[in-house]
Amino acid sequence: MKKKIILFLGPALCLLFFFAPFELISPEADKVIGVALWMILWWITETVSISITALIPLTFYPLLGIMPIKEVAVNYGHPIIFLFFGGFVLALALEKVNLHRRVALGIIKLTGTSPNKIILGFMLATAFLSMWISNTATTVVMLPIAYSVIELLINDADGFTKKDRNFALSIMLGIAYAANVGGIATLIGTPPNIVLAGFMESEYGYSISFVKWMLIGIPFAIIMLFFIYYVLTKVMYPNKLASFEASKEIIDREMEKLGKISRSEIIVMVIFITAIIFWIGKNYLNSLFPNLALSDTTISLVAAFACFTATHQHKNILAWEDTQRLPWGILLLFGGGLALASSLSNVGIIDLIGTAVSNNTTLSILVICSILIAVMLFMTELMSNVALIAIFAPMVAGVAIGLKIDLLHILIPVTMASSCAFMLPMSTPPNAIVFASGHVKVAQMARAGFLLNIISIAFLILFFQFIIPLVFSFQ
Repeated sequence: MKKKIILFLGPALCLLFFFAPFELISPEADKVIGVALWMILWWITETVSISITALIPLTFYPLLGIMPIKEVAVNYGHPIIFLFFGGFVLALALEKVNLHRRVALGIIKLTGTSPNKIILGFMLATAFLSMWISNTATTVVMLPIAYSVIELLINDADGFTKKDRNFALSIMLGIAYAANVGGIATLIGTPPNIVLAGFMESEYGYSISFVKWMLIGIPFAIIMLFFIYYVLTKVMYPNKLASFEASKEIIDREMEKLGKISRSEIIVMVIFITAIIFWIGKNYLNSLFPNLALSDTTISLVAAFACFTATHQHKNILAWEDTQRLPWGILLLFGGGLALASSLSNVGIIDLIGTAVSNNTTLSILVICSILIAVMLFMTELMSNVALIAIFAPMVAGVAIGLKIDLLHILIPVTMASSCAFMLPMSTPPNAIVFASGHVKVAQMARAGFLLNIISIAFLILFFQFIIPLVFSFQ
């Protein structure tokens, strides 16, 4: 019944702004506000799929006279969406040939066999994979390997002691949290990063560089990985277990199952490394060959094209059928978010927010930005971070304009905050997956997660104040 009520409440709220006897801002702005509230309500409650909600602008903007369909549809075919499409295809190729599993096992093998080093190995492997493939897929890959190690403790002579339980808890939470922060490190690592990049390019003509993002994302991810490891193993759930060599046998056995590296793995590895090299060297290549006009999107699509056309044993590495596992709904979500942001900008709502903030005389810039970061981080515990960024990016841009600060200086930490949800199982897919393992209780995740949330906010504020201005400048 609740779902049915919200289902009708969304469009009813929209119509209220159409037929209200008063004018809130202007006829055009009121229409956009009505549709925005409809989308926000459905996004927050997930009454229907968030990807279906993202189709509201494409479907109803033309019908309601807000924007012609040609103008709306441009947002759903934005270059940034194809950048992420290419990233998805690369991730599919890595998974299909099992290269991601080989990389993960290799990293774990290097870190050693003491319990805390095993936890660190799992976290490093998870974070690295999450930089390039979805955090959900990364967690699913790492979990069976972690189960095998935990089973050693369950079946040993002294049974499953409190120390063993702390180890299992740390390894599970470490995988989930590392998957979350690993995605922050690259522009294609997690959907909110792409939503921000698309918003900046479509509304302000500013292209966020893949390399520049990594200059911010990688240091932040490394710092957070250190604190996640320290909080889990030293503060919250120390295990104090002795080294157990049997874990090395499990890793070796898993490596043996993979066998020797195959030709198809080598092909995908070459494509993957080449794409990274081109992303890093894009500006240098463009200076050498001005007519080349390389962009991050072009590199991503060429890499995807290579995955579909490269062959091994008379078969393509990827076939179109493989894209059934590609999250098409996320691409629609990007388009809907960009369409909403575009309409909010066109009718002057972003400028209105900026003017309202500029009239503020009580709170400092640092306090306002700190509040925005904290609000984003704790809200993402309860709803989709992609939908949140789609809603918040235009508003935060208006705040930045009102405060007369560089848009990126506040948009970047707010976007990064949306990937720092550590407290609740429903916050992110990795949190939900490890919670389902049975080794993690809600209270245990909330205890560690709350502390890590506070640490995240502190470092995001420091990055806003000192680091991001050194790397990014929109003005």
